Amino acid sequence: MTAKKTSDKKLILSELTRSYLLKDILQLENVRNPATLFRLLSLLVYQVGNEVSLNELASNLGVDKNTVARYLYLLEKCYVIYNLRGFSRNLRSEITRTGKYYFCDVGVRNAIINNFSPIETRNDVGHLWENFVIMERIKKQTYSGIYANNYFWRTWEKQEIDFVEERDGKLSAYEIKWGKHSHQNAPSQWQEQYGKESEFVVVNQENVVKFVT
Repeated sequence: MTAKKTSDKKLILSELTRSYLLKDILQLENVRNPATLFRLLSLLVYQVGNEVSLNELASNLGVDKNTVARYLYLLEKCYVIYNLRGFSRNLRSEITRTGKYYFCDVGVRNAIINNFSPIETRNDVGHLWENFVIMERIKKQTYSGIYANNYFWRTWEKQEIDFVEERDGKLSAYEIKWGKHSHQNAPSQWQEQYGKESEFVVVNQENVVKFVT
């Protein structure tokens, strides 16, 4: 039966999230410290759209770096999170050592921190939107048989692009914005290095449907 009330949807989503994580992941994969895994997920919730440092996560959790790496790999393998790596053509100014993590389902992200507030009242709407758009685009690639390498791009001078697709040697760069009429130009360093071989598009509420379906 499909839940119709918002309260029922929240309850079902919360129960499924905890049941799935606890039973399917923790038991099948022999995770000895479920509390640490949930704390790791909570930290990732607040870092969506930002680069993640394994050393920083390990310090916050009070565990070693290898344990964090193992848990992240496990969560990726079970399709809870998705790791987006940095793009580079070996330029000194480009950052590639860190990655960004997105939740494969934003409902799971919300359930982890028990935040189901309406989108118009949230202070994390930008991160939610970025998570949703990127994951829906990746799902579209899968459903449509689109073979692409996916990245984010950032330089030490803090110029950045949210999502970069590399398909058949061609680059497409996408900046993701919540505003309906958001527009901007490609960052100058990207334009100088890759502008001739790539397109740059701002994905907002006006064109998101075309981008993800």
